[in-house]
Amino acid sequence: MDERMRFVLEHEAEQYSMSELCRMYGVSRETGYYWLRRYRQGGPEALRDRSRSAEQHANQIAEETVEAVLRLRRKHMRWGPRKLKRVLEREEPRQRWPAASTIGALLAREGLVIARKKRRRTPAYTQPFAAADAPNRVWCADFKGWFKTRDGERVDPLTISDAYSRYLLRCQDVEKTDGERVRAIFEAVFRECGLPEAIRTDNGPPFATRAIAGLSRLAVWWMKLGIVPERIAAGHPEQNGRHERMHGTLKQETASPAAANRRAQQRAFDRFRREYNEERPHEALRQQTPSSVYRPSARAYPERVREPEYGSALQVRRVGKRGVLSWKHEHVFVSETLIGERLGLLPVDERFFVVYFAAFPIARFDSHKRIILPFSDSAPFAGDAGEEASSPASPLLPTKEKVSGMCPV
Repeated sequence: MDERMRFVLEHEAEQYSMSELCRMYGVSRETGYYWLRRYRQGGPEALRDRSRSAEQHANQIAEETVEAVLRLRRKHMRWGPRKLKRVLEREEPRQRWPAASTIGALLAREGLVIARKKRRRTPAYTQPFAAADAPNRVWCADFKGWFKTRDGERVDPLTISDAYSRYLLRCQDVEKTDGERVRAIFEAVFRECGLPEAIRTDNGPPFATRAIAGLSRLAVWWMKLGIVPERIAAGHPEQNGRHERMHGTLKQETASPAAANRRAQQRAFDRFRREYNEERPHEALRQQTPSSVYRPSARAYPERVREPEYGSALQVRRVGKRGVLSWKHEHVFVSETLIGERLGLLPVDERFFVVYFAAFPIARFDSHKRIILPFSDSAPFAGDAGEEASSPASPLLPTKEKVSGMCPV
């Protein structure tokens, strides 16, 4: 700095020309004029050494952009960088937003990253989920698992979602987890969204019972509507992995901490459902929202549920009181869940029949012993002559294949 100051003072004294001064100080004329400009703009302090680092990096984020990212993150603390970027682009498409990796680094720098516990993940088995290739092919239903509000009331949320679009059709607290109340919720969803082709649930009530083929009154109603009641294998919640993954997000957003009472908790469920469907991008949907992918079913809910119809090859019997049907003046017990319903008996040979309810085979009937036998996808029919006839595969049996692991959302 001292050398530069003497250079400037000698130039101001006009004792030497610029060329002579530059030769004396061993600098180029360009450098000489550069020092002179700095002195005239900022005085002696301007002649100090300056940092060679750039004043602004090419990829530096503007302050207003940083504020927009942080504001959205604080509003949705469990949204990752890709979801945040997608929402920002949707709201301000003309603005250039930083990459997801840059947003992630920004969140980490600001201390807005929530660490997750590492866990071993179940490998995904996607073959049975291949049928869910369009909206309303498969719906998933389950109870989230009860918890209590701050005033001590029990909350049992019933959730229903579309497997393809992840659209959350319902997230509703029920006073009692019985078939009557659950049916009322499903009926409202059917009227609003139409009918799916199948509904996948676990093996607990009110979706299933210990009756023949695991049927419950709720499943019987679905079957009369032409809906296949799929049931996962016992002890394998990963077979309903997409729905279970949604439950994890639901718990994080609404159950901890719990609301003051049941009414406030339902409002929290409603807010979550609206955000989950309309705002939150889903990774499995290429960062689209479920509401942009889901479409109501073309199969409308009928005003009157028709009785099952059977072809001329089947013998029709109605299940009477106490769950029995009449066969040659004798009573054969079937199931109390089918009281009042019409069954079709398709003969296999002189002794055995396949028992149908609507379009679904549910059991086999031994007309000699007058008993209904469980329907198995592997047990053959044994005739009098020892001949074997394979039983038809029943869609009501829990699959033995693992269906799916956790899917990204």
